[in-house]
Amino acid sequence: MKKVSFLRERKPVWERFDSLLGRAESPGPSKLSQDEVSELSELFRGLCYDLAQIRSREWGSSIERYVNDLVIRGHSVFYGAQPLKRGQIVGFFAREFPRLLRKNHTFFWAAAALFVIPMAVSWTVVASDPSLAHRVLPGSVLYTMEQMYSQDFDALDEEGIGRQDAAMAGFYVRHNTSIAFQCFALGFFIGLGTVYVLLSNGIQLGTIAGYIIAQGHGERFLGFVASHSSFELTAIMVAGSAGLVLGHSIVAPGNLARVESLRVRGLVAVQLALGAAGLLFIAAMIEGFWSPQSLPFSVKVSAAALFWIAVISYLSLAGRARS
Repeated sequence: MKKVSFLRERKPVWERFDSLLGRAESPGPSKLSQDEVSELSELFRGLCYDLAQIRSREWGSSIERYVNDLVIRGHSVFYGAQPLKRGQIVGFFAREFPRLLRKNHTFFWAAAALFVIPMAVSWTVVASDPSLAHRVLPGSVLYTMEQMYSQDFDALDEEGIGRQDAAMAGFYVRHNTSIAFQCFALGFFIGLGTVYVLLSNGIQLGTIAGYIIAQGHGERFLGFVASHSSFELTAIMVAGSAGLVLGHSIVAPGNLARVESLRVRGLVAVQLALGAAGLLFIAAMIEGFWSPQSLPFSVKVSAAALFWIAVISYLSLAGRARS
């Protein structure tokens, strides 16, 4: 769909959502009827999908900001979330988030399987037959990736390309958050959107890895991605678990009405997504400032091992009651 057609079709929906939000945000008892609450929920799902579409097609920062603001306001109204104070933020990441993830470990392992298995399979298959990579990704993308890892990053600097670490860190925050947001937000489509994003990204990442290694650039590629992969891949799986929680709340609401189930479990999903955002921020800092450094492969691998130990220890042990 072209941008003009998309805006013509979706703008009235956004305006209707904004109108309902304005009434819901008014002080005092709820100003919305039960039917309007259901409508708000349905519009919110569509709005999340719209934002994912806009980000993937890069249709302009002004449109993205407008829709993103509506999504943020929608979260606050729909889930009744209150702004966290600094101490609460520290407590959330130090204790509450890892506890919540462990409590919802079934969804996390399901997301991990949907992401890691396709990545491992595509990695193995493409590494043995690189020509298959062209069935997954355009040749231009594969060529760019191969060129990127065909020479040292210092050589790229000498050619005038420059790493611009801070700018690249900002790019990685935006890019990685976009993938994680899609994993989470598309859970509104009874979890099917989340399943698709996890599968497709797993296949694409595995294809890139297998192709680059098959071209003989394995050490440089692994040296770059190893350090930040612990935080980045884990964050995507956490975001995926948040999307699956949303989908499950719709498919299997239990004794609750679907709207109420979505409200209760939706808050859990939002908290998981917030935890994923924290992991992605750390991953982006490592990817922007540490990963491009021209250091011995053994140093990069050692750092990667320490980061993996840190992530696993944090998610497994943080927030546990002391005996």
